[in-house]
Amino acid sequence: MRSPLRPSRSVLLPLAAFVAGLVAISVALVMTLVPQHPQSGPSGIGGPFTLVNQDGATVSERDFAGKPYLMFFGFTHCPDVCPTTLQQISDVLAALGPKADRLKVAFVSVDPERDTPASLKTYLSSFDPRIVGLTGSPEQVAATVKTFRAYAKKVPGSSGDYTMEHTALVYLMDARNGFVGAVNLNRPAAETAAELSKRI
Repeated sequence: MRSPLRPSRSVLLPLAAFVAGLVAISVALVMTLVPQHPQSGPSGIGGPFTLVNQDGATVSERDFAGKPYLMFFGFTHCPDVCPTTLQQISDVLAALGPKADRLKVAFVSVDPERDTPASLKTYLSSFDPRIVGLTGSPEQVAATVKTFRAYAKKVPGSSGDYTMEHTALVYLMDARNGFVGAVNLNRPAAETAAELSKRI
């Protein structure tokens, strides 16, 4: 006779599966959100890409190698997140002082249909001049988004226009194009600058 205090096998199996699922999710979140050892290539965040800058010149990950850099995905028609983030980055660069020259910054448009090199150049003139705007063909942009494990999706509007959903993460990459971690801009610029100065 089975003890009334001992759970039946039919209860234990689903419970074990549930606990295992929670553990797997927790591990995945830690691996995603906590900076790991720098890595690049298909198994990590970052790797080869080819785009065009705001001056119309072709650039790749090799143009960013040699110095740590920040990379942020957005678009010029973004109503609030993108201009706010770019201003925060500009404030951090100012707070870094001379050390800012050790850091590169790239703003990658996820809206190549509207964001030409010329429009990027005009848009970025409102922010720190060290921020480089990058765009390209839809295929080049999609490949770069995938390389950085980012997200971008065109969302139609009610008036025939459209907006872009996209990853709002600011990536910190090392001098070898390896992912270091996400940059926290939701604090005073001086605090973010102090943390970055230890890595550049």
